[in-house]
Amino acid sequence: MPKLPIIQPNQSYTFADYFRLNYAPSDILSHFQVTLKKQFLQFPEHSQPLDRTADLQSRIEESLPRLSLTSEMARREFLIAPVLMEVLHYTKATLNVEYPVAVSNLLKGSLDYFLQAENTLLVIEAKNEDLERGFVQLAVEFIALDSWVETEQPTFIGAVSTGTIWQFSRYERSARQVTQDLTLYRVPTDLSILLQILVGTLQGYTSQLTD
Repeated sequence: MPKLPIIQPNQSYTFADYFRLNYAPSDILSHFQVTLKKQFLQFPEHSQPLDRTADLQSRIEESLPRLSLTSEMARREFLIAPVLMEVLHYTKATLNVEYPVAVSNLLKGSLDYFLQAENTLLVIEAKNEDLERGFVQLAVEFIALDSWVETEQPTFIGAVSTGTIWQFSRYERSARQVTQDLTLYRVPTDLSILLQILVGTLQGYTSQLTD
């Protein structure tokens, strides 16, 4: 007897709905003919020093002991947004917050943070501080972007963040493969390398990514 599909084609799903599905990420992605890999990825660093990193790190370190980070709004406003504002300073990218996308009834919703410069970068806040489920949502948003944006960019880069932890992923459009990086970057400890990756990605270094 064939198993029931985990995604019902006659129903409507938002990106947030995939976060809530209690199925293996590979099973969810297979519905869209996308494969999943997990491995350590190496990202190229931006070639020049980012001269404001030390100041941002100092401000975050000073604020963290006094911040209550139990709400999504607090994590987004006081940890994720300041990092992305620094990225905008160095890249002159455009940042869309809660960017609406509607490809089909199975692929629709709002992207938390969608940055565009020479390349695009997608960042989502991991609800309930759950990186694994946040990754599933990010992967589905990659699939939607593949049909939504008009770009020759062969690879999309994205990140899931709890505010204090960031995890990157990449989507290879021609191969329809999502790779989840096994490295976790912590804020404020790894802020410098995190910013180097975010800035480098937007400035067009994604073609240099290696396994």
